[in-house]
Amino acid sequence: MEWLTQCISCKSEVYLLGDGRVKCTKCHKKISLQKINKISTLIQCFIEDESALSASKRLQISYVSVQKYYDTFRLLCAQICEREYEQLRDLQCEYEEYFYLENSKSFEREAVFDAHNFLTFDYADHIYTLLLPSLHQYKTQMLEDNIQGAYIEEFIKFKRLSRIIKVSKYLNNIVHFWEYFEKFILKYKGVNDEKFAYFLKEAEFKYNHSKEKAKDLLKEEYFKGL
Repeated sequence: MEWLTQCISCKSEVYLLGDGRVKCTKCHKKISLQKINKISTLIQCFIEDESALSASKRLQISYVSVQKYYDTFRLLCAQICEREYEQLRDLQCEYEEYFYLENSKSFEREAVFDAHNFLTFDYADHIYTLLLPSLHQYKTQMLEDNIQGAYIEEFIKFKRLSRIIKVSKYLNNIVHFWEYFEKFILKYKGVNDEKFAYFLKEAEFKYNHSKEKAKDLLKEEYFKGL
């Protein structure tokens, strides 16, 4: 495979050491073939959307270990997305605001405070997302001020806008991403608020790139950090 004959960090020639590691002729980085194979296999699982539990059972690796690798991959996806944005930010773009709320909370009166609000930008068919501050910080104050009507009215407005977005016949790349994201996030059956941004960036990364391109980018990003 190409990534066994070239340094993943600098693309220079590598050679095999007696201890089973490969060493780059230019940057002199060393890494074991066993680790390369393990990481590459896990990246393949991640890009194919195989769950951490399924991958751990199939590969006979501890679930905790696979989950940690997946968390690292999501962080790297975010880094790649931000770097790509820096290259595109001066281009003209379209953008629209989006609210996401888990299905299990869609009929709760106060659920508007748990919604994730993010901007979606389209730079020449390349999606970029920006997570906005949560409304949850205002929940206690609004309830204490006894202004239920305000947040109930806002929630009704949210549900109405959400429904229009889903049934709209005006399809564009932003709407296609929203549809992709809603299917993507469902399989996790709830995401911790603190980690939501990383799952959003994972979806953005996978949406913007073919599986082969995504695997190559993630491998390069991972191994250059070793």
